Amino acid sequence: MTNEHYFSPQPSSASQPYVITVALPEGTLRLTTDRGVFSYGALDTGTRLLLLKAPAPAATGNLLDLGCGAGAIAISMAKRSPHAVVWAVDVNERAVALTRQNAEANNVFNVRACLPDDIPADVVFDTIWSNPPIHIGKGPLHDLLLRWLPRLSPTGQVTMVVQKHLGSDSLQTWLTSQGYPTERMASAKGFRLLSTTRATPNAS
Repeated sequence: MTNEHYFSPQPSSASQPYVITVALPEGTLRLTTDRGVFSYGALDTGTRLLLLKAPAPAATGNLLDLGCGAGAIAISMAKRSPHAVVWAVDVNERAVALTRQNAEANNVFNVRACLPDDIPADVVFDTIWSNPPIHIGKGPLHDLLLRWLPRLSPTGQVTMVVQKHLGSDSLQTWLTSQGYPTERMASAKGFRLLSTTRATPNAS
């Protein structure tokens, strides 16, 4: 139990909500965090880098926050793109509930927080933002990305933040080898911000 991870579907740690205030370009968010959910008690450095440096999300269509935690990324996307639908997905049921609660508390009503299997199979995404769960291991992480990246629209863009010492550079190489060209957009405090698109077929 002491080694429980935030990617457990049903956290066994006792709930202990803690409210944080996050100042972002689109305004100040008040977010309830909780034990057993990623980034309890403070906005983590990687997510802050993503929210400050990521290019603007698509203005319309379907957007995805992959691994939503308490909802900071999803709510930020929703505020920046009020005419889009933001899907906030997590395997952690407590995280999904928190994201729903936090979206409503911040007067954001275009976020749909849900478990992975609850997103309709025909939904494609014009923007994906993620602070992916690197600690699940390389194999499971690759499986996770290969589940969602094929649902990126032909002109869509993925922005991910990954710690350098946890394999951001090797992940960049692997993504490109899988047909998702990936470039480094920014670096700060040991984190890399990666931008990924779909490969464009070469005319030969």
